[in-house]
Amino acid sequence: MTSSKLKLRKIGNSLGLIVPKEVTDALRVREGDALYIVADRAGELRLTPFDPAFDGAMQAFERTRRKYRNAMRELAK
Repeated sequence: MTSSKLKLRKIGNSLGLIVPKEVTDALRVREGDALYIVADRAGELRLTPFDPAFDGAMQAFERTRRKYRNAMRELAK
């Protein structure tokens, strides 16, 4: 995908971006979906449909799952 120019527009008392269809298609999002702006280590911003907090929660779950795998196995019986 080539770069797209987005323009800020006044929407009620807020500012909003109109996202071109080619961008929403590439992100696989539609009206009503949430998008997140994430800063990377270089200070650049990325627009993503994935919640960065969810990734942290899944990593915490993986650590807990490994630590308590025997207890989880017994509880599953």
